[in-house]
Amino acid sequence: MEDVQVVNLLIRRCLGGDAHAWEEIVHRYNRRIFNICYRFTGSSDDAEDLTQEVFIKMYRTLEQYDVERGAFFTWVTTMTRNLLVDHFRKGKQDRMTDSLDATSTPDEDSPAIGEQIPDKGIRPDEAQKKRETQEAVHRALQKLSPELREALILRDLQDMDYREIALSLKVPEGTVKSRINRGRTELARLLSRTYKQVMG
Repeated sequence: MEDVQVVNLLIRRCLGGDAHAWEEIVHRYNRRIFNICYRFTGSSDDAEDLTQEVFIKMYRTLEQYDVERGAFFTWVTTMTRNLLVDHFRKGKQDRMTDSLDATSTPDEDSPAIGEQIPDKGIRPDEAQKKRETQEAVHRALQKLSPELREALILRDLQDMDYREIALSLKVPEGTVKSRINRGRTELARLLSRTYKQVMG
């Protein structure tokens, strides 16, 4: 979780014209915002564009952040989610329904969330198996409806709690829990089907 005092100090410094403070905010949140965008769109290029849009909007509206209304990352996530919804509604989501072969994956400089730098001693077959599992989960995520996908991303990949997710999505906590449960069930079903196809 974020260090509230440090983040609030960075925001005050940034609003005071400190360019280094803004760079630190970008550094702190760039990867997390990119991962949300990438998991939602399934495209590294779209995710990079959307991440830039988020930071542009964040910079322009930073003075509107109210520390009393919740964590900064919750505010940022809400902003990110709104841009993703706009992106989806504009009909730019064709990659989300592409065939499995057309699904793009992030390059090594932009690993999807959940990926970690492999141990030096990891066997090649284990690394390959891990990559295949991550790709299977990513492809399955793209087949979920947007509302189930975003709830799962925020809970299971961004580790936000139900209250934070409810604030970000502007829905009741009960709806969040329902979407997460349905999303996990659907994801498990899709992964089970993929496993059966692989096993023949």
